[in-house]
Amino acid sequence: MKNHSQDLSQISAATLDNYNRSAEGFQRGTADHDVSQNIQALLRHIKGAPPFRILDFGCGPGRDLKAFTRMGHIATGLDGAESFVAMARETSGCEVWHQDFLALDLPCEVFDGVFANASLFHVPSVVLPQVLGQLHGALKPQGVLFCSNPRGRNQEGWNAGRYGVYHDLESWSRVMAAAGFAELEHYYRPSGLPREQQPWLASVWRKTQAG
Repeated sequence: MKNHSQDLSQISAATLDNYNRSAEGFQRGTADHDVSQNIQALLRHIKGAPPFRILDFGCGPGRDLKAFTRMGHIATGLDGAESFVAMARETSGCEVWHQDFLALDLPCEVFDGVFANASLFHVPSVVLPQVLGQLHGALKPQGVLFCSNPRGRNQEGWNAGRYGVYHDLESWSRVMAAAGFAELEHYYRPSGLPREQQPWLASVWRKTQAG
């Protein structure tokens, strides 16, 4: 697929439409997912004293916003799917921004951490450096970015009505380093299983350059 601006708009619109149409089922299906390992991976690397300001990038229906809030942190959600934004606002009580990942408008150096759980893989590879640069700019100096993505062999395209890019560790590490991040740790999920049964690559990164 040629990633011209019109193609990118169509990619985003179709993926968001899929999420909007399946929002209630998605909420039911993910409500009990345990991502505490991922939340702790982000929080333990943030410097300074809590409460921390966290951007939940791709917050979905708001499950993790509620978790951060219960822990005493100041969480802000962001999602491109209008249905998810409404759900997240209602269930979490947090501020939630309705923004397309490909048309972000983020404040400068506001957040201690960005939690991108199962979201950044929807960004087409041609614009991923731009999106990572915007997240870099939204983090405070030495801020931390957590991301978890379904891993693969760097294939890119449509899967069940949603666009995705399935990076391996080497590819993901290159693009993150180029965006001004240094790796703190990475691991595969679910934990305790053979690697072939761990489809998720989780990684934690510190902002290291001015960007």
